[in-house]
Amino acid sequence: MKPRAAKFGIGDIVKHRKYPFRGVIFDIDPVFANTEEWWLSIPEEVRPSKDQPFYHLYAENSDTEYTAYVSEQNLEPDDSGAPFRNPQIDETFTRSDSGRYIRRLNLLN
Repeated sequence: MKPRAAKFGIGDIVKHRKYPFRGVIFDIDPVFANTEEWWLSIPEEVRPSKDQPFYHLYAENSDTEYTAYVSEQNLEPDDSGAPFRNPQIDETFTRSDSGRYIRRLNLLN
């Protein structure tokens, strides 16, 4: 598999195209890097291809906060401006005046 350039970056705010959740990207895999069991658990008719970037998100929906692993084809920018509840976001990022999330420097070492 040849990696493609990622459409989104660390700190970007995204939402799922089909399911009602949104999140902040905290890591990127250039191609699928999860287990075969995880990939096969996705119904075949909606299973994404492996040869695209996959994103690790601090995610949340109306009920809970969690981490998610999502293919690029299933994400789009979220510019709603709605606040996040997921405590992992504030532990990892600070928010700029423009609303973008920036990784805290002490976590880069």
